[in-house]
Amino acid sequence: MSNLPYPWLEQPWQELMRDRERFPHALLFTGEAGIGKRALAQYLAQFLLCESEHKTHQPCGECEGCRWFLAGNHPDFRMLQPADADDSIEEAESTKKPKKKSAVIGVDDVRDLSDFVNLSAHRRGTRVTIVAPAEAMNTAAANAFLKTLEEPPSGAVFILISDHWRRLLPTIRSRCRVFPLTIPSQKVAMQWLAGLSIVNPVLHLAHTGGAPLAAVEDAGAEWLSVRTGMLEKLAEPATLNVLALATELEKAKLDTSLLLDWLQKWVYDVISLGLAGVIRYYPDWKDGLERVASRANLLFNFANQLTEAQKLSHHPLNQRLVLEALLFGYLDALRGQDRRG
Repeated sequence: MSNLPYPWLEQPWQELMRDRERFPHALLFTGEAGIGKRALAQYLAQFLLCESEHKTHQPCGECEGCRWFLAGNHPDFRMLQPADADDSIEEAESTKKPKKKSAVIGVDDVRDLSDFVNLSAHRRGTRVTIVAPAEAMNTAAANAFLKTLEEPPSGAVFILISDHWRRLLPTIRSRCRVFPLTIPSQKVAMQWLAGLSIVNPVLHLAHTGGAPLAAVEDAGAEWLSVRTGMLEKLAEPATLNVLALATELEKAKLDTSLLLDWLQKWVYDVISLGLAGVIRYYPDWKDGLERVASRANLLFNFANQLTEAQKLSHHPLNQRLVLEALLFGYLDALRGQDRRG
């Protein structure tokens, strides 16, 4: 048995180890947010940097390489991530000096990485880089990173993590071995959450689509009242004041992607309830969803608009204007209108 932090990662880890003798220079972990992709990537990085001559299926945790890694300062490891990445249950602290806050990975970050991977390794020849989330690379950064993938230096290994892998350049995806991770079974997730004494874990799992790490965040998030206020207003479109709600959400100072995620899940549930009688994300909002579900067939185009908006959610756009446009779009869709026309 390995020392992986989450029990549902055992099977994907075993799959990785079956092919460890022919490990690729670039691996892409895909799957929903909050299922442990980063934890698996870090464990794999430790395994690759482990210096024990007797390791077979897991890092030893005791050699000098493991001790360096676990201390967060292994000289042959880099984490490439946005400068505003939060420390969370699934994230490691960056060992680099503080940078200006940014929601994207820029070309200068990739150029700094190029200097690292092209230098000789300090320890045993392997240099490991985790890119998380890979879709946070802007266009210039992605093109610069592609050049590194096309001609990878000897001993360099790249582990990319993506919640939205379709946003990556196809040329980047084609140079990685894609390794999809799935949401764990509800039984496994519930057992793990029970050990953390999470109140009403079924509900929080539903809110997050079954992702247990995200469910932990959902259970204790400071923004729960903000989401409640937003859903209350979405459930009453006849009295929804778009300008007031957009201003209220802007004052909460939350990521646009998070706000859009709530709206996407609401629209998904309205459509699912109206057409199939099923609620996936918000079972605690059944009454509110039912009030809108009779117009579910009018929301298909709007659901596509939300998908497109989510792709741009990390760009430096005016959040309030984005929210106003989408909330007006929600109301127009329910009225059978289309503002884009």
